[in-house]
Amino acid sequence: MSSKKSVAVIGAGISGLASAIELAHGAYNVTVFEKNESFGGRGRQIEKDGFLFDMGPSWYWMPDIFENFFNDYGKTVSDYYELERLDPSFRIFHRNGTLDVPAGVESCMEVFEKRETGSGTFLRKFLEEAKYKYETGMREFVRKPSLKWSEYFDLKLLKSLFRLQMFQSLQSVVYKNIQDEVLRQWLCFPVLFLGAKPSKTPALYSLMNYAEMVLGTWYPKGGMIRLFEAMYKLACEKGVRFEFQANVQKLVCHDDSVERILVNGREQSFDAVIAAADYQHVDEQLLGQQYRQYPEGYWQSRVMAPSSMLFYLGLNSKIDGLLHHNLFFDTDFDRHAETIYDNPAWPEDPLFYVCVPSITDPEVAPEGKENLFILIPLAAGISDHPEERKKLFNKVMQRLEEHTGVKIRDQIQVSLEMGPSDFVQQYNSYKGNAYGLANTLMQTAVLKPRLRHRRLKNLFFAGQLTHPGPGLPPSLISGQISAKLLKKEMPL
Repeated sequence: MSSKKSVAVIGAGISGLASAIELAHGAYNVTVFEKNESFGGRGRQIEKDGFLFDMGPSWYWMPDIFENFFNDYGKTVSDYYELERLDPSFRIFHRNGTLDVPAGVESCMEVFEKRETGSGTFLRKFLEEAKYKYETGMREFVRKPSLKWSEYFDLKLLKSLFRLQMFQSLQSVVYKNIQDEVLRQWLCFPVLFLGAKPSKTPALYSLMNYAEMVLGTWYPKGGMIRLFEAMYKLACEKGVRFEFQANVQKLVCHDDSVERILVNGREQSFDAVIAAADYQHVDEQLLGQQYRQYPEGYWQSRVMAPSSMLFYLGLNSKIDGLLHHNLFFDTDFDRHAETIYDNPAWPEDPLFYVCVPSITDPEVAPEGKENLFILIPLAAGISDHPEERKKLFNKVMQRLEEHTGVKIRDQIQVSLEMGPSDFVQQYNSYKGNAYGLANTLMQTAVLKPRLRHRRLKNLFFAGQLTHPGPGLPPSLISGQISAKLLKKEMPL
């Protein structure tokens, strides 16, 4: 029997954790190198004065993906954390008031029908198709390594292409059948997490509506950090080693292999590497010129998902008028989208999102106080200046104070922020992106950066810049796929 193979995983975000668990479960020796001080990547948590801030992802969708992941290793989600379904799922602030989105399909249909006669019937059919897309897409389409088109030359998948609506935009399907502006916003908003306008996103991604309305919006008690803690614990149980504040500086290659990695000035040898750090950073900064797969022009031509301006606020009193999740769609969507995708600029009248986890969970704020997380999408690669941040903050706070009737700025006890330049500094994020590559048709499947290096046979990639794309469930799946590909090509 051959000795165990050693694998270095770069990055302890969700894809790196998933890769490490899959490999260790298969009896590989795994070491994870993380440049920051803790696991979680964009999903890290910061504590200040009793306030616990989840730094990144705040929506827990597709619970079956996480459950199935833990089941693969003989565990269940409930071994690690408790989930609570939110009802209402979220609140939409629109030009003429608010709309609370209920949990459950029947309740959603009632809201649709009440706002627009006949729309409830459309929603039922829309969700039936979305279910098919979800089951086909999330269980088959995204699980392939996407190294070559022939992987998809499967009769069942080829037959499904028409129903998957890969070549129609989500907006075209929704706008053709729904006239009510608020209902349109409701159906189109989930794809904002995929990083492109609804007019540029394939209708395949109505599967996100199925995830939201049918599978539900959930919250892990204690915060989103519970998911990352669970994966870290499982990795440790499997024997994975972690090195934090471990900055990988170079991949030392010879012929067709990575032989060593340089970490904090010290070289270490491994049989294989999974790079779950930012793909562009690894390709351009860690590999020598002769091993780079993509020229700078390639990256410049990619359609990036947005960056974000994030504000984390600890308030010294409770506030009314908000739910756990709140979408402020009370201004011109197209005008803000133009500043993200067409003519990059700081938005004059932004749409934004507010999360108040302390409404659901008393653990994340001191008693009688409130925890606020505010996100404003911005163009990737935009110049990031303190004065622009301050100006944007005041615009958002003015609208928030008008809607709640509370002088929130007078209640701020703790204030932290994170913008595009912070994404670059903390995560080596290309152009300061927050969500990776946009899921446009020309950046789908084989058209994304490869999970396996073309020349270096022992270098694999995972994360939101590669297949299947941005978001927690796709990034988790990416890590698993990459590790399984390694196991297949480099068996013990």
